[in-house]
Amino acid sequence: MSRSLRLSALLVLLGAAACSKAPETPTSPTTPVGVNYMNISASDSTGYMSSVECFPFTTCAPNATGWVQTLFRRLQQNGTATLNNTGVPGQVLSQHFEDLGRRLGRTYPGNFLTNQAPFTKSDATVVTIFAGGNDANTVGQIVQAQLAGDDVRGFIDQQVRQFGDDLAALVRAVRQKAPNAKLVLLNLPNLAGAPYLARNSAVERGVMQRIAVGMSDRVNAQVGPNTFVVDLLCDARILEPSSFSSDGFHPSDRGYTLMAELAYPAVVNGSHPAPAADCAQRRIAPVF
Repeated sequence: MSRSLRLSALLVLLGAAACSKAPETPTSPTTPVGVNYMNISASDSTGYMSSVECFPFTTCAPNATGWVQTLFRRLQQNGTATLNNTGVPGQVLSQHFEDLGRRLGRTYPGNFLTNQAPFTKSDATVVTIFAGGNDANTVGQIVQAQLAGDDVRGFIDQQVRQFGDDLAALVRAVRQKAPNAKLVLLNLPNLAGAPYLARNSAVERGVMQRIAVGMSDRVNAQVGPNTFVVDLLCDARILEPSSFSSDGFHPSDRGYTLMAELAYPAVVNGSHPAPAADCAQRRIAPVF
């Protein structure tokens, strides 16, 4: 059975997020003891398209190559850790983006606000959130299908604002259930530079740049007390061809490793630098 069919078959089953616990080992001075790690995201949660990917809601193989699994493994090596990985491939951030996709005749297996945030445990100490990839593609495809109306820029900016509002609602929902958890959000890379759009026109890539960079700015706006943002947008390595799998959209093993590497300091340290205010990666396509 193919990878995508296996994942699709599993998603029709009702499941609860599983936790795993490693035996206690000597602790690192930079890693807190007793990390209860939760992740909220989409197909990246399973390491989709990596060499060793996982089924949703499961304790995965110790050699799994997704970024969540790599990050969790590193936490286990330095102390006691559990994982509550609620990510579901194909989900979008909110009901709004599910409804938007229906204009394209598309359905999604739920959204983060409705189907993941409620599973936040009160004892979570760290929650990672990576949102926007599927949402950005949905908005871009609405534009490409000429369903955005006469004011395309206005439509894009409206969707970006909605994304920001829904992301803030997600953060509030998680905080309500786990008020003491550290939140670590990852912003979006500029998808205009991803290989899956390499054959698109300059205008189409400019549209995606406006969407993805706009959404990243909304992620960056979430920085606050005990809330950090990992800056994928301004790390040039993220857009290198070797960071992408064969579909040109999902990360490769290298891409997932980079994500885990960039997220780790934010997860274990008491402070983390704010995302860059400007960088060359924000402008890799013509401005739309």
